[in-house]
Amino acid sequence: MFNKTETEKTNFRYNLVTTIIYIIGIVLIIQLFNLQIIHGKEYRETSNTKLSKEAIVKAARGKIVDRTGIVLAETEMGFNIQLFKSKASEQEMNDSMLVLAEVLEKNGDKYIDDFPISVEPFQYVFSSEEQLNKWKTKFKIAPEASPEEAFYVMKDEYNITEPDIIKARKILGLRYTIDQKGYSSTTGLELASNVSKNSIGELEERKNELSGISIETKSNRVYVQGSLASHILGYISRIDAEEYKANSDRYERDDYIGKTGIEKMFEDYLKGVNGTKQIDMTVDGTTTGEYITKEAIGGANVVLTIDANLQSVTENALRNTIEKVRNGGFGKVYNVTGGSAVVINVKTGEILAMTSLPDFEPEQFLNGISQAKYDEYVSNRVFSNRAIQGSYAPGSIFKMVSAIAGLQEGVITRDEKINDTGIYPRGNNPHCWYYDTYHIGHGYLNVGQAIAGSCNYYFYETGSRLGLDKLSSYASYFGLGRKTGIELPNEIAGTLSSPKTSEEKDDRNPEVTLLSSSIGQSYNDFTPIQIAKYIAMIANRGKVVNPTIIKSVVAADGKQIPTSEINAYLKEKFNIVDDDVDSLNISEENLNAVLEGMRDVTDDRSRGTAVQVFKGFGIPVGGKTGSAEAGEDANGNSLVNAWFVGFAPFDEPEIAVVAMIENGSHGTYVAEAVRDIIAEYFGMNIQEINEDVSAVMEVEALR
Repeated sequence: MFNKTETEKTNFRYNLVTTIIYIIGIVLIIQLFNLQIIHGKEYRETSNTKLSKEAIVKAARGKIVDRTGIVLAETEMGFNIQLFKSKASEQEMNDSMLVLAEVLEKNGDKYIDDFPISVEPFQYVFSSEEQLNKWKTKFKIAPEASPEEAFYVMKDEYNITEPDIIKARKILGLRYTIDQKGYSSTTGLELASNVSKNSIGELEERKNELSGISIETKSNRVYVQGSLASHILGYISRIDAEEYKANSDRYERDDYIGKTGIEKMFEDYLKGVNGTKQIDMTVDGTTTGEYITKEAIGGANVVLTIDANLQSVTENALRNTIEKVRNGGFGKVYNVTGGSAVVINVKTGEILAMTSLPDFEPEQFLNGISQAKYDEYVSNRVFSNRAIQGSYAPGSIFKMVSAIAGLQEGVITRDEKINDTGIYPRGNNPHCWYYDTYHIGHGYLNVGQAIAGSCNYYFYETGSRLGLDKLSSYASYFGLGRKTGIELPNEIAGTLSSPKTSEEKDDRNPEVTLLSSSIGQSYNDFTPIQIAKYIAMIANRGKVVNPTIIKSVVAADGKQIPTSEINAYLKEKFNIVDDDVDSLNISEENLNAVLEGMRDVTDDRSRGTAVQVFKGFGIPVGGKTGSAEAGEDANGNSLVNAWFVGFAPFDEPEIAVVAMIENGSHGTYVAEAVRDIIAEYFGMNIQEINEDVSAVMEVEALR
């Protein structure tokens, strides 16, 4: 039992705690009274006029540079316009969009406008009647509605009261785009990118008229060299619905993503990691302040093996030759549709230049390519990278495969001479081109002479002795009919004429197939990159070469990403299975016989098929012309694709060059482009090269 003293102490502590609780309660009540009654109106007004939003800070996309550090694609700091959802009325929203559109247009800046009706005159902008009908159904517009009637239906849909048709169209273009793409109070929608400083200055001055508009500092993609190496670089464009669905954890709805080329292949490295920032706004959409909460990390830089200067020369040389063939510069006009060229280091496999013509301008895709430009690109097959996606019969440039196979298998010898009488007496009795031109055969030729003169008869006989199985196995060793593994998307394998292919095609005349295959026709269809690998392997005396276009990948902190990591990344992207190829060990004597034949193609001491093109050239070149049937055009005219392959210097090869022109007719014509490319690589003055255009007409019809 407690005594009196202990009881008094207990009561004192209890009373003290109770008193403190009462005091705290009284203070809280007074503070609540102060907040809700005395200053309640003031605080409610303040809270109702302030919003805090978290916005994405886009990471700067990594650069793409050539082997010497020349920048091909980079990001420049610019200004973008984003829209966040606010409590603005429809009229306020429409007024804001008109201000935005007029300010941007005045300063030459573009904004997103997906509305499919133009005015003055009124017309629909659809690529097909089916798309138009689907659109009308979606927006409950009468099937028979004219463009003008549909315009006014949509104008009423967005409560646009502006009487001026041009101004109303501007508002409608933005409102429609916003409605289709979607946005929220926390996730903005990009309405314009790479906006000029003049526009930004005026928009800042008029920000009280712009509900929900936020001006963002952002890095924008710039293709510094224009269309140079466009098929290698590829392009970026806004992410589509399917891409976003698959990558919503890493991308926003208005992000850009690599669509083709290196931009697509190395998207994961180039993209970088986004940061975040806090934006304070009033409820009517006026920005009152912003600050970074998480720094963005820039993307890695991709260093290519190509040389920008050589790439430019390669593109121009091929373009000039195409124009010359197309305009009758060789004596006759040909309907050339495109071409490709590849320059490869024969020792390392590094691609020094690679082009596909016609090419494109990557920046066209940044803010939405126009329908007219897109249609132009489609009609010219611009989107196909002919170097890795174009599959063509090689014609006579295949004859080195037949020669090496025949020599290695012992069915022909280096010294044996075969008598070309003009018409081969087996199969479907095919002719040698020389017979079709001069009505006689080449006569007796050894293997080197047959290569220099591109004698079909000689290689019909070689193929006949070999058989298709042996011939195709040697072609496969040189990488023909197989993907090279070049670090670009959508490479194709082409087709190798082989017993398997013949069986798949249900071939009823195998002997004809064999003879045609021996001179690079029949089912043989290869890409220029495969041909580049093949010629590089011949130039480096049969050693396997694997083409590559990536020199290195360097992270934003300057550290080079390990090659093993890049290889693993590419294997996963391409689903690559290691393809171990044993060395063929071609005998030195056999290889020399073939190489000497290639030298005689260009050597002015011989009667080779490209002698006149390389006459007076200061560096010895091994080469081979080729022409191959490619069906008929719409008017029934025969199409003949033209090739020239070469390597230099002959004794100590450094580079191999392959060029192909669709319907270029004669390989001799294409040799001019290869000559100019080699001249640039070795720093020669090509103005000193003398041409005899009249002499180059003396070439085979098909070789």
